[in-house]
Amino acid sequence: MSQRKILNIPNALAFIRVLLAPVMFWIILKPEFFTDQGIHITWVYYLAALIFVLASITDFFDGYVARMLDQATLLGKILDPLADKMLTIGAFLALMMTGDASPWAVYIIIVRELFITGLRTVAVAEGIDVGASFAGKVKTVTQMIAIGFLIMHWDLLEYLPFAVDNALLWFATLLTLYSGAEYIMGFSKAFKDK
Repeated sequence: MSQRKILNIPNALAFIRVLLAPVMFWIILKPEFFTDQGIHITWVYYLAALIFVLASITDFFDGYVARMLDQATLLGKILDPLADKMLTIGAFLALMMTGDASPWAVYIIIVRELFITGLRTVAVAEGIDVGASFAGKVKTVTQMIAIGFLIMHWDLLEYLPFAVDNALLWFATLLTLYSGAEYIMGFSKAFKDK
């Protein structure tokens, strides 16, 4: 595989996501770095959320550009889901460590994500293409929305008997399990057919 094919726009976008993930993680964990300098905590939330949103946008565009410009590579097929996991798992871990996300929900999501990422890596190595399902895409969007609400400490519907951000987190957790089961069935079928 040539350098030109490895160093393309979709892979560069995935690398940007890899670089933004630890920055967001640090900001969520160390808001006092900013608040000790007189910056209001809300602006720290905005900054962490902005970095998360920018990184999430690269997730949409790397796949779109790869398809549009026919720049899909083996590296990209492995790097893209790993960069996604670095971003979402990093956000969930930081939010759990600050007490803003349920440890059980985060544990379930991380175990599922690592397991499916491992299966995807095996699938790519075996030449099996098991693309993301609709449920997987909805899961990703739901996780990202839940992370946004949790980072911003948004609970817009305070009159409800539950917190919206935690309800979104648990809804994302259920979708994560469902899409994981769907992916395992798709992988098993593709592996048997091969």
